[in-house]
Amino acid sequence: MSTLPSDPLQTPARRRRRRAASVLPTLLTLGNVICGFAAIHYAAKPIEDSAFGFSTLSFAGALVFLGMFFDAIDGSVARLTRSTSDLGAQLDSLADVITFGVAPAFMTLRLVSHYYSPADGHAILGPADNAYAKVLWAIAAFYVCCTALRLARFNAEVRSDKEEDHLYFKGLPSPGAGGTVASLIVLHQYLVHTYNGIEEGLGFARIAALGIPLVTAITAFAMVSSIRYSHFANNILRSRRTFPGLIRVVLPVLIALWWPRETLAAGFVLYALSGPVLAIVRYRRPIAAKPSI
Repeated sequence: MSTLPSDPLQTPARRRRRRAASVLPTLLTLGNVICGFAAIHYAAKPIEDSAFGFSTLSFAGALVFLGMFFDAIDGSVARLTRSTSDLGAQLDSLADVITFGVAPAFMTLRLVSHYYSPADGHAILGPADNAYAKVLWAIAAFYVCCTALRLARFNAEVRSDKEEDHLYFKGLPSPGAGGTVASLIVLHQYLVHTYNGIEEGLGFARIAALGIPLVTAITAFAMVSSIRYSHFANNILRSRRTFPGLIRVVLPVLIALWWPRETLAAGFVLYALSGPVLAIVRYRRPIAAKPSI
């Protein structure tokens, strides 16, 4: 009896390559986890100024953005290698809780502790009977809880195959919230380094640090809200062949080359504000009158 020729797609070497490729999305997601953990580690260190304004908190913020990069590409790599799975989706959400939930919340506590904690400022807000410390702890804990709820809701929602459903998020995405908090902290550290040695510098640092917990609380509410936010990546890919779409991608990149910290902070803040602003515009937009018969 003659044997059928073997399928070249089923050769052992090709199967090994496919198995290796299927592991890559998981490794990228775990890279996100490691970035979040490392950000917490560096945020816990004493805040020390270094060259170019890159303090330990700045480095923690950079790790949050690196985790954001891993989070942005792991899904695309999974689809490219045909290795999407429920396990990968759940792992991705767990990674996001660490990198965009716990890490930014801890960075907020660490920043405020540096300027308002007693003694050497290494403790997180000092005594537990301090009312201000309790409020800050509550804000940070609330932010972490809202991040977890936001991701759990995203996983539980049944998403359709309609193109419009993939162009918007319900509530501020956790990377947008974490990026807003982290980018403002990185910008704060850079400005502190810039004004180092100036008498007004410490006063600016203390006052500006008080604004970060407020931003943290606002982004926490935005995550669990029903406000519609644009899916930035999908909308960019949808309009990539048009000239305005190209401008929207190239212009921010060019500006970021000159002012990276300022551009990141402005971009994330504008994105966080875009949801409520557009919701108000849609609400106030007059409904077209029906034509009379």
